[in-house]
Amino acid sequence: MDRSAITPALVAGLVARQFPQWADLPVVPVALDGWDNVTFRLGSTLSVRLPSAATYAAQVDKEQRWLPFLGARLPLAVPVPVARGEPDLGFPRPWSVYGWIEGATASPATVSDPVVLATDLARFLDALYACDTAGGPPAGGHSHRRGGPVAALDTETRGVLERLAPGLDVAGATEVWEAALAATAPTGGVWVHGDVTGTNLLVREGRLCAVIDFGCCAVGDPACDTTVAWTLFSGPSRRAFVETLGLDAGAWARGRGWALWKALLELYAERHDPGHGTRVARRMGWRRSPRQLVDDLVADHGAAS
Repeated sequence: MDRSAITPALVAGLVARQFPQWADLPVVPVALDGWDNVTFRLGSTLSVRLPSAATYAAQVDKEQRWLPFLGARLPLAVPVPVARGEPDLGFPRPWSVYGWIEGATASPATVSDPVVLATDLARFLDALYACDTAGGPPAGGHSHRRGGPVAALDTETRGVLERLAPGLDVAGATEVWEAALAATAPTGGVWVHGDVTGTNLLVREGRLCAVIDFGCCAVGDPACDTTVAWTLFSGPSRRAFVETLGLDAGAWARGRGWALWKALLELYAERHDPGHGTRVARRMGWRRSPRQLVDDLVADHGAAS
């Protein structure tokens, strides 16, 4: 089923057939939707989350299994699954009902003190990384490589760099990338969120109140979670995030690699679809365009060297 076919009418039908106790509740699309899933608000206290493609279906059972475990051990709210839906009415994948969490997505417009936000987020991630990993899912297809080795992105990253050569500091970006590859991750792993970006952070009264969308969570290398240092933070807020989170220099080097990979992909898409960069920056809660992000990563790497 195509993403465009996942409509409020379809969701209302699924809910009515499988959870008749909620059949009378209105189904409304959320303002800023994700990519892996299509999300709707169900009444005032619930939400419905449906995988947008088959490749994301494995996230349903992972979140159903692990979010209650993680949520009980974290200092801020995370989505709590309250029901699991089955394929029906032509929708071919499992889906979930969660409790609704009030809050605005993090952005320069909703955050009055980015240093406080950076500190709150780093403390949340510290708590996540301290959670017991026994039995947790190792990084893989379900996490879309998040938590895995940055080297898995090497061929794709170098290929995009080659195509983007005109007008880009390829030498500087290549230095960032090669530094990421050289910073070998330690063995073992911790719980990682996998998609720490502005639209997955909820704030109330200027403070971080919840972290949502754990579809890419896994047990692995936390470097993938550090990209927010460049996509959302800068200056004092970036320093606060780095100092509070306390990862080693290798993790930050690998994190620059993760951020560079994503920025290059979006920058390449912008070349073929003008306006793409602005749209994706808004959807992911970035405070800068993909091109600006590449330039910042190159400058930040130089300052750290």
